[in-house]
Amino acid sequence: MKKFIRILAVLFAVIMLASVPVGATAAYQTYIYSSSGFPLYSPDAYSPQQTVDSNYMGLTEVPIEDPRDIVVDKDDNVYIVDMKTNRIIVLDKYYKLKFTIEKFINQNGIEDEFTAPQGVFVSERMVSQKDEDGNVVYDDEGKPVRVEEKLIYVCDTNANRIVVFDENGEFVKVIPQPEDQLFEEDAVYKPVAMAVDDYGRLYVVSSTTYQGIIMMTSDGVFTGFIGAQKVSLSAWEIIVRMFRTEAQKAVSETTTSTEFNNIDIDTEGFIYATISSIDEKDVANAIRKKSKAGTYAPVKMLNGAGEEIMRRNGFYPPSGEVQFMGTASTATNTMAGPSKVTDVAVGPERTWSIIDEKRSKIFTYDFDGNLLFAFGDVGQQLGNISMIKAICYQGSNLLVLDNANKSFTVFTRTEYGDILITALQHENERLYNLSKTDWENVLMRNSNFDEAYIGIGQALYKEGRYEESLVYYKAAYDVDNYSKSYQEIRKAWIQDWIILIPVVVIAVCLAYSFLFKWANKINRAAAISGKKKTFKEELLYGFHVIFHPFDGFWDLKHEKRGSVRASLVFIALTVISFFYQAIGESYLANPQGSYTTIFIQLLGVVVPLGLWVVANWCLTTLFDGEGSMKDIFIATSYSLVPLILILAPATLVTNVLTKSELNIVDLVVNFGFIWMGLLLFCGMMVTHDYTVPKNIATCAFTIVAMVFIMFVGILFSTLLSEIVSFVSNIILEINYRI
Repeated sequence: MKKFIRILAVLFAVIMLASVPVGATAAYQTYIYSSSGFPLYSPDAYSPQQTVDSNYMGLTEVPIEDPRDIVVDKDDNVYIVDMKTNRIIVLDKYYKLKFTIEKFINQNGIEDEFTAPQGVFVSERMVSQKDEDGNVVYDDEGKPVRVEEKLIYVCDTNANRIVVFDENGEFVKVIPQPEDQLFEEDAVYKPVAMAVDDYGRLYVVSSTTYQGIIMMTSDGVFTGFIGAQKVSLSAWEIIVRMFRTEAQKAVSETTTSTEFNNIDIDTEGFIYATISSIDEKDVANAIRKKSKAGTYAPVKMLNGAGEEIMRRNGFYPPSGEVQFMGTASTATNTMAGPSKVTDVAVGPERTWSIIDEKRSKIFTYDFDGNLLFAFGDVGQQLGNISMIKAICYQGSNLLVLDNANKSFTVFTRTEYGDILITALQHENERLYNLSKTDWENVLMRNSNFDEAYIGIGQALYKEGRYEESLVYYKAAYDVDNYSKSYQEIRKAWIQDWIILIPVVVIAVCLAYSFLFKWANKINRAAAISGKKKTFKEELLYGFHVIFHPFDGFWDLKHEKRGSVRASLVFIALTVISFFYQAIGESYLANPQGSYTTIFIQLLGVVVPLGLWVVANWCLTTLFDGEGSMKDIFIATSYSLVPLILILAPATLVTNVLTKSELNIVDLVVNFGFIWMGLLLFCGMMVTHDYTVPKNIATCAFTIVAMVFIMFVGILFSTLLSEIVSFVSNIILEINYRI
């Protein structure tokens, strides 16, 4: 019996352990961001496999003390920079010690050693084979024999040099400080990271150099700077610079520019560089505005000429964390503010990853700047990083260097991560039918992943299934690709109805022309009739006012051509026009699907109009205005006519335009508001019989008075609410006592 009870207890424990959710024991939560900036949970793309420390590597006598950088070569060998012990540790693909590079015999035959090295890079490229005399070796066809050359470049930071070794750790040469006037006079050369392209050109990041990334030939000849970061100046600094000499401006540029801190290069020769010292406010503003520019981006992609060419087509610029509060400089929480990006690593299929030193997180993007996944957290559990310092890819693994624990963690790609990479591979190879299947598999595991919807939409677009692609683009709020598909649909529609289009355009133009001519005829007849104006004549007089403001507003006041009832109609039509604009715009004009009610639009029109009328009337005694409140109300209401004529047609037109063409609609609508503003200005000037300067002053003070009235109204409502609350509490207290 006791044995049976024990068996049941064991089975119960196993069942309980098996029922624990995976997320409950995970060291971190993988996530992405929605278009609104909210984090959405995602399946893990990488899972922690093991932590590799000094004991595992075989460094029992002198363990790692201050790891600063980690890279991997094509054979999956791992290279770690230990700054405190002044050595480079080389591991095999199983993370076991192969050899270390510490002391070496330099070019002068003298024993040498590193001085606080901080960076390492392994260059593997094809070069011409040379014989013992340094001559190029040719094959039987007269072509140079090409062999692979593997060199280890070490950034010997405090020695102000780069030391080069072969793949066995044997000394090759020293690349000293560049010979340039800048470094001889006032700049200090402190190489902390570097990269080498397929042509042997060196791109060096110096921690104390503000002019950009240093570019040199394979022999160390300085050729210039690339990628200099644009500085941000306050309004006061801009004014001060206007009075500086050219020499002072040059000095200012060298002291206010921002230095890079890390670098990597992909197989196509594109350079990825990180900057962590950009003003946090500039980075935060770029994220909030969803900026596509790289002006204040903490990571940049440069071509060989130093031009910034990174694609930033995601919902937010690839800058790490999106949801943050305040800035680290003002908040007590050290993890507040945007990410502090300190390293970048190029991954498979044109993906790339950056690290956030504040939060010990990793953010991975595709070539278009779309966030694929983000994960990581501070802690001691397997998968957490106490102090993240550097990352690199080792095939399908991701190695993350932990400076605090003096180790690195190996993350292996999950099934979900494999599907993601396969989908990107098929897209890069233009196998869209296969990528479509891959993205569908992704959606089966993560329905929140917008990039999958976009991938399916692109596959359908390539197949010519444009209407189907719209559904997927719309699901991902991808207005750019939606616009392209819609343009193809519209192109086919135009081909079918090419004859009807000019007929419709001509009919609309004739209808507007007839309307204006008819209104003009009625207005002329009403002007000489001498009879009391009918409601129709009062309404149609609005067409005369918008084209002849001075005569029109004069007759509104003195000839009684307008009325309050017509003004109310114009206000109602304006409210309806704004309401239709809110609900009738196309998806491209309103991708978020924001909605409003007729009541909100009523408040949006009536409240500003009422404040303007009351404030302007209150100022008439101070500025000797001749218009009554009724005159002001009528003149203001008749000024709304351009919006009535423009908003509805402009909203209707958005449904047949692409994204780039919507700028025309915006221009027309803005013209309508300017037209209304000019009419309002003329109306107040004629109604009160003001001169232009006096009318400008009156309008300015009217706006100030509107703000004052709103302040008084808010204050009064707040006090009234407090009084009501106070009385209610007294009544409740009395009832409780009784």
